[in-house]
Amino acid sequence: MKKVLVIDDEIEMLESIKKILSQRGNIKPILIRDGNEALQRVVEEKFDLILTDLKIANISGIDVLKKALSKFPDSAVIVISGYGTIEYSVKAMQAGAFDFIEKPFSSRKLFECIDRALNQHTVQRVSVKEEKEKVFSGFIYKSRQIQKVVDVIHKIASGNMNILITGESGTGKELIARAIHNLSLRKLNPFVPVNCGALPENLFESELFGHERGAFTGALKTKPGLLEFSDQGTFFFDEIGDMSFSLQVKLLRMVEDQKIRRVGGQREIDIDVRIIAATNKDLSRAVKEGKFREDLYYRLNTIQIEIPPLRERREDIFPLASHFLDQLCTRNDKDRRLFSAEAKNALRSYDWPGNVRELQNMISRAYYLCSSNIVQKSDLPLPVLDKSMNSDHKRLEQSYKEAKKHILENFEIEYLTHHLKKNKGNISKTALECGLDRRSIHRIINKYHIVYQE
Repeated sequence: MKKVLVIDDEIEMLESIKKILSQRGNIKPILIRDGNEALQRVVEEKFDLILTDLKIANISGIDVLKKALSKFPDSAVIVISGYGTIEYSVKAMQAGAFDFIEKPFSSRKLFECIDRALNQHTVQRVSVKEEKEKVFSGFIYKSRQIQKVVDVIHKIASGNMNILITGESGTGKELIARAIHNLSLRKLNPFVPVNCGALPENLFESELFGHERGAFTGALKTKPGLLEFSDQGTFFFDEIGDMSFSLQVKLLRMVEDQKIRRVGGQREIDIDVRIIAATNKDLSRAVKEGKFREDLYYRLNTIQIEIPPLRERREDIFPLASHFLDQLCTRNDKDRRLFSAEAKNALRSYDWPGNVRELQNMISRAYYLCSSNIVQKSDLPLPVLDKSMNSDHKRLEQSYKEAKKHILENFEIEYLTHHLKKNKGNISKTALECGLDRRSIHRIINKYHIVYQE
């Protein structure tokens, strides 16, 4: 049973968080409204997790955070605030907070954050499930391939070298990056992730390096960049292969000299940041083709960690599937569900081109379609996908890349159509349920011309 302390002077917020915590099933929540009582309690008793509001009457949640960690540094602390600014977030992270969440927040977002926090110190354990599995910073595995990755992480985490994580989409590259950060000497400082393909180049540069007042139209005040806020911490460049060539030049100088210059600024600012980059592309090939700078590639690639795809470590498939199913049962307060033998075989035999992310989505679909406590093979979408791959002999003659493309297309169409129907075409609700943003939902709808029909 996990002991979780919740501190907030608003009784409605306390009750709301208590309700969310109850979904996990193995939590003993302790609710406190008085700030002085909270300060005394956190140094007298160790909690697995502390959730504290940033402002509690006449004390600060940062004070609670510092006192708790000074006595029990292994506790995880999440700071919640209605004053959601980057400055407050950075102060909380620099003081040792596991995460900073802005109000209003969805129950799903808080639940996932709580889940990560409670699992952050778990390095390895043997489960009593049907198949023995190991858990490393939330990474569930049984295979020797992932054990080798875990062994490498333990060797390099305490160092300061830059790291390049490679692997197909959906293999868990960000999870590995977070694990490295949480085991490093920088763990009490910020971990800042950014997707290099998510923002246009002109906005990305300002977000990354910051800008001075008047640097461009709309720059009404000086704004520090994300790199500056990650000082003393870890910066994670996801999909670094999507970064434009001109930005690569500017990033190279930062990586080499640990100095940045805001857009429109003249002064160089010293920073101390560990860089972890990830990509699903072959960067060495991109270098040869002139699409990625060779000097930057070698700067980032001090240590390379390759995450194998799920089809190459099939012994991990069922432990992951079982974990995702258990999570859904716990969140929805349902009895535990199991897989039939046919369903297990189907899960293990499928190639999972979308890797762990695709597996998680499919288990979610099976959970909601299952009519009993046993998930049958018929509850899985695999027959449809198998048909797209196996029944058409012409496709078997295609290249792996083309065959994989068609399978992913079928999966995206079926998955999104199901959730749109379930939510009666509500894009916002569908995005929240699927763990995607609205822009991604619209992109998939437009890409395949999906028409919602009730």
